[in-house]
Amino acid sequence: MSMHQAVRTPADINMSGWYGLLPPPKAPEVLRGRHTADWVIVGAGFSGLAAARRLSQLVPGDRIVVIDAQRVGWGAAGRNSGFMIDLPHELGGENYGGSQDHDRKRIRMNRAAIEFSAAAADEYGLQRFFVRAGKFHGAATDHGLAVLREFENHLTGLDEPFERLDGQQLKTITGTDFFVGGTFTPGTVMAQPAGFIRGVAEGLSSRMQIFEKSAVISLQTGKLHTVKTAEGDIAAPRLILTVNGHLESFGFFNKRLLHVFTYASMTRPLSKSEQAALGGEPNWGLIPADPMGSTIRRIGDRIVVRNTFTYNPDMSTSEKQIAQIGAAHDRSFRARFPMLGEVPMEFRWGGHLCLSLNSAPAFGEVEERVFVAGCCNGLGTVQGTLYGMLAADLAAGADSSMLSDALDEPSPSKLYPRPVMAIGAPLRLWAMQRRAGREL
Repeated sequence: MSMHQAVRTPADINMSGWYGLLPPPKAPEVLRGRHTADWVIVGAGFSGLAAARRLSQLVPGDRIVVIDAQRVGWGAAGRNSGFMIDLPHELGGENYGGSQDHDRKRIRMNRAAIEFSAAAADEYGLQRFFVRAGKFHGAATDHGLAVLREFENHLTGLDEPFERLDGQQLKTITGTDFFVGGTFTPGTVMAQPAGFIRGVAEGLSSRMQIFEKSAVISLQTGKLHTVKTAEGDIAAPRLILTVNGHLESFGFFNKRLLHVFTYASMTRPLSKSEQAALGGEPNWGLIPADPMGSTIRRIGDRIVVRNTFTYNPDMSTSEKQIAQIGAAHDRSFRARFPMLGEVPMEFRWGGHLCLSLNSAPAFGEVEERVFVAGCCNGLGTVQGTLYGMLAADLAAGADSSMLSDALDEPSPSKLYPRPVMAIGAPLRLWAMQRRAGREL
């Protein structure tokens, strides 16, 4: 029997724009009193709800309970840019790619996760939040174009399709002449992440109980695992933890998880005259040639800018930090859309990413009948879904070649000593973002 006290619990501040675009949710069901279940899943993001949905398919007669510290869609699941990317996407590299063998496996696994999500979108009527639109890579400099040529060569070696675009073609799509060229790849899904994840939770709620605003303060593992909150507890023989970087808060993968925040701003609705001045298409998503540059999305009458990474080992950000980085968003926005003048941002927010030095996930059985899926390395929408599905497979004894591939992956490697990380991680992020130059 082991006791795991939570060192910290999720407490995201500032509403994300994705959450703000949705109608207010109904009152949460908070965990109170004592409960029993066959399965408990802690974390109701992409991983947790993928695990819950997969379990409902594998063991339809079992009682499944999902518990989250915040409202569904309020935390990291609703704070990303909404790209469900099928292709290689290594944030630590210069052109997103890795070795061909690794990337082929990653593509196969990512696409399985996308299809699992697509089936959920069809089942729960969430197509408006899940659009197979593809993604654009935009280069703002000749160096960025050279990086995209390397990326295209890598895709050619993988037999993956792409379309090369010049600056005028990108302007026709985006309305801005900021980009000198780009690459389009067709397999990415553009999601409204908070809308999608809330919709999945609502769809699952007829088959299982979902408790919100019920932060887990301790886990006692043993023959029966007991999940305790401030007002109640649940006992179950099987436990799945899908809390990404907060695995470390419960004592798992200590000194192996790298906690980074990234930030986004969303404009107020553009007026009809502003939309006319902008031109371009009403819906698109663009990631930068350099992984540390600015990601831009247009969703009808709004534009989202996401850039800047900070090292936050305490897994939290502040309103001051969000506001300071918001100034960088404003500069990036004006550089790309000078025709829009001083359009203000209505929403600004930060979101927690969990990375490992070797880009490995935190996945597997960490104690008897305690399973984990986390450390998504900046790809929480697709890899969170993937490892949530596979955690359910592993826990329920459903074998597959994809599960074998996941179990063959390395675990997150050990971080450098804390003093080295405190200096080195911010310096490394600064150097990588400086390298991005005009792409930022």
